[in-house]
Amino acid sequence: MLDDAQAAAAFRRLVRHLRQRHDAQNIDLMGLAGFCRNCLADWVQDAGFEGDRNAARAMIHGMPMEQWKERYQSPASEEQLARMDVSMKRNKAGTPPP
Repeated sequence: MLDDAQAAAAFRRLVRHLRQRHDAQNIDLMGLAGFCRNCLADWVQDAGFEGDRNAARAMIHGMPMEQWKERYQSPASEEQLARMDVSMKRNKAGTPPP
């Protein structure tokens, strides 16, 4: 089991990585892993972050979410949306990938 310092360091590294990899679209993260930057922000809030949802998302994105979306988010294709839907159902059902 990771101690809190190790977990915190790994989390900070993940956030830095996602801030640098704007090409990794949230829709693709959702389709592959069932979570995205916005999910991380929600989890930070669930862990006791005192800011609101927008502040948590800005912390993860490295800028206000609306600014990130304008700069980096591309429209989702039907295929991406379908993949995300299947992935999200796995989150709820706890089923492994096919």
